[in-house]
Amino acid sequence: MTDHLPPIPSTSFASDNTAGLSPAVLDAIMAADGPTALAYGDDRWTDELNARFSELLGTQAWAFPCWGGTGANIVGIAAALDHWQAVLCAESAHLVTDEGGAPSRIMSSQLITVATDDGRLAPTQLADKLAWIGEVHHPQTGVVSISNVTELGSVYSVDEVAAIAEVTHRAGARLHLDGARLANALAATNSTMADMIAGAGVDVFTWGATKNGAMYGDLVVTTDATIAARVPFVRKQSAQLASKMRYLSAQVLALLDDDLWITQARHANAMAALLAERAGDIDGVRIERAPQANSVFVQLPADRIAPLQDWSFFWDWDLNQDLVRWMTHFGTTEADIDRFVAGVRHVLAMDAPASTPARLA
Repeated sequence: MTDHLPPIPSTSFASDNTAGLSPAVLDAIMAADGPTALAYGDDRWTDELNARFSELLGTQAWAFPCWGGTGANIVGIAAALDHWQAVLCAESAHLVTDEGGAPSRIMSSQLITVATDDGRLAPTQLADKLAWIGEVHHPQTGVVSISNVTELGSVYSVDEVAAIAEVTHRAGARLHLDGARLANALAATNSTMADMIAGAGVDVFTWGATKNGAMYGDLVVTTDATIAARVPFVRKQSAQLASKMRYLSAQVLALLDDDLWITQARHANAMAALLAERAGDIDGVRIERAPQANSVFVQLPADRIAPLQDWSFFWDWDLNQDLVRWMTHFGTTEADIDRFVAGVRHVLAMDAPASTPARLA
């Protein structure tokens, strides 16, 4: 079925963390490699982070580099929790589905999940669980965690985040935001970090770099002095304290310069919209929903998924619905999309194979 397919696209549509480095990030790493510097964050690059994030948020902020998104989520949430408290989040949250049970193991906290249609929590969905606060026989929510962009590709508006923050704070809990793709959310909503985070009432968040042109590393950022005082100790115990931290921090500064992180995210979002538009014209392709950020969820004929993955790999999403996910990133080009779409068109136009490949139920 894959005979005479066009050449494999030069970029992957599997995820945004398949991309290489933004050239500015590589330059920043090389520049940081020249001088010696003290370890564990006592360097001029890491020193600059608090001032830069304070400026962007419009209020005092503290930023703490971690090795990656899972670690940053755990450190940020754990620093906002007391040891008897639980975390309330969507059942599709990365915390629940893609962090290998690490949050529950390391934080020793229950994850209370809420079903959603598109990954976004609504304030009304939180009320009954938050009403348990103060009742000794029920889990005590200390943190509500949301993702922006969500794992299902949806995006919260500033007003939606603010509404969740209001309900959360009224109950005496704190709001955490998993911002692995925060740049994509800000680009999609044409909002600023000051609006989406400080203005909306987020207490602590993960600032994602890995999925937006960095080599590795995401940050815990908070505007809460109490949380900030706890993060260094939680980070060390969670094995997230980097020795040569300047290489993490230099990447972040490069992405912040001239709003490069937003420019790159806006490009990724635009490429996802273009991919959905061009692939959506193919018979047999059904775009699950118009992309809001840089992910495209697609329903394909079941017998065509494996041949397409053999040609240019992408991830299954829900094989019960023949649903897959395609993702774009800062390095995706229109030529990549045209080549990928040509391959999809070719495979879907071929005669059906003699037998459908066996797939997991």
